[in-house]
Amino acid sequence: MIQSRRIQQKPLKTLLLGLVFIMTTQILTACVPLAIGTATVTAVDLYMERRTVKQSVDDNTLELQLRREYLGDENLGNAVNISTTIINGIVLLTGEVHNDEQRQYAEKLARSYIDTREVVNELELSGRTNMNSRANDSYITGKVKSKLVRADGVPSTNIKVVTERGKVYLLGLVTHPEAEAAVEAARSVSGVTHIVKVFEYIDE
Repeated sequence: MIQSRRIQQKPLKTLLLGLVFIMTTQILTACVPLAIGTATVTAVDLYMERRTVKQSVDDNTLELQLRREYLGDENLGNAVNISTTIINGIVLLTGEVHNDEQRQYAEKLARSYIDTREVVNELELSGRTNMNSRANDSYITGKVKSKLVRADGVPSTNIKVVTERGKVYLLGLVTHPEAEAAVEAARSVSGVTHIVKVFEYIDE
């Protein structure tokens, strides 16, 4: 089953944007080796041009600003765990917060910056993950990156990998064939339970 939900975006004068969808596709166990198990692929697909040097610098600056903002905000406290990853002004929020109010507040802060084009809010309502869980996520991230480097037709240097509780996020500017090749490589890694694509397609 494929589920779609349209995301409203801010208008851009200099870039032509396509429709943005979140799509969830269930992958049957029979479609992948048994050692991998059942995985789910979610896509946040964006259509636009590749990043310029200026955009890359803007992304890095915004990422640092948001990290400082979240660490110092008294409405969030020290017990939350919020990670930010940014590609072309698309802000991915991952980690854990205590309640939905904090989840929405974190998103509101991210949207308040002028360089933010859209926010993909993947914050979980739960306590912070323990060291073993974080170590496992780091291990999975490393394995996925290694798979991407060795995979044919995957621009591995243009794809960021983030892992939270076995859920792998793939971010970058790619073509549709490159995206599919990246997903195939990532879901072959043991321990991956879910793959979220936050891709910007350059072949549309």
